[in-house]
Amino acid sequence: MKKSKFGLTMSVILAAGTMLAACGGGDDKGTGKDNGKDAVKIGMVTDAGTIDDKSFNQNTWEGIKMAEEELGIQSKYLKPAGTTEAEYLKEMGNLYDAGYKFIVSPGFKFETAVFHAQDKYKDAKFVILDGNPHSGDFKPVVKENTVAVFFAEHESGFLAGVAAALELKEGEAGFIGGMEIPAVQKFNWGFQQGVKYANDNLGTNLTIKAENVVYQGSFDNVAAGGQIAAQMYDRGVDVIFTAAGGVGVGAINEAKTRGKAGEKVWIVGVDSDQYEDGKYDGDKSIILTSAMKKLDNVTLDIIKRELDGDFPGGETLVFDAKNDGIGLPEKNPNLSEDTTTKVKEVFEKIKSGEVKVAAEKGSLFK
Repeated sequence: MKKSKFGLTMSVILAAGTMLAACGGGDDKGTGKDNGKDAVKIGMVTDAGTIDDKSFNQNTWEGIKMAEEELGIQSKYLKPAGTTEAEYLKEMGNLYDAGYKFIVSPGFKFETAVFHAQDKYKDAKFVILDGNPHSGDFKPVVKENTVAVFFAEHESGFLAGVAAALELKEGEAGFIGGMEIPAVQKFNWGFQQGVKYANDNLGTNLTIKAENVVYQGSFDNVAAGGQIAAQMYDRGVDVIFTAAGGVGVGAINEAKTRGKAGEKVWIVGVDSDQYEDGKYDGDKSIILTSAMKKLDNVTLDIIKRELDGDFPGGETLVFDAKNDGIGLPEKNPNLSEDTTTKVKEVFEKIKSGEVKVAAEKGSLFK
């Protein structure tokens, strides 16, 4: 898999509420502000969940909205009726017919749809995040009008695991995943390696039991996320890492309820900085930190490359610690200065190759 050699263009991230308000449309079909009839039109088809899922859809859309503000493009997203190949292709066709010939697709479920779309709409360009186009045989076919993007979720999860262990010092951790797919699995495996690294090297004693690692099976069952989190907290879990979209929102809601009642429980967020989503009493938040994939910045960067005539068509790009494609939020109000300093040191060791994080399960449980 070929790695990207270009650096990320870092930008000031706009508030999610401001960006989402600009999309409008109570019917889940939003359009951005009109930047002029000659503006480049950038479209997005949402994956399972909503545009404001506090996770993958939202963070990708925020990158497009950043491009709208900074680069003067026009933007629009469409939400399919379901998550089948046919439903995805229908909305891609609707965007194409409306003149949106640069289409961003967030998630592995788009793989076969993008495979067909890149041939059907040869004068369009496609960005697929966390997936490779294929015909159903899982053999990647990335045409010249398509770019496939992946992230080193295991490195981001590792940093979150180190941070959680350092801040809590001891106790129990859990993990709630959505569908058991590679991106979610890598978050889990990285988190567990990070906890183990801290226990072995930094004097912590945070444990993870097998019963507290659960894949719910979807990304939109909010109620199930709350129920699973409640069960874990009742078993004595202190912090839960969620990589589950709407399921994670349910876990966050459960933690907020317990926080209001005076319980000391935590959530580690995913994809974007979820600190604001965890607020429950003034400025208090149950989000300890967040394992981020910088989807917004990566999306913005690829749009900039398109406008510069440098679209990386035919490439598979990987964003990791080396090119600052993953990490924790710059500000972590619930982490001490000592924890933040030590996590940054670990990040630099990953970046240099001194610390290597495995992208597979291995032998994690004692």
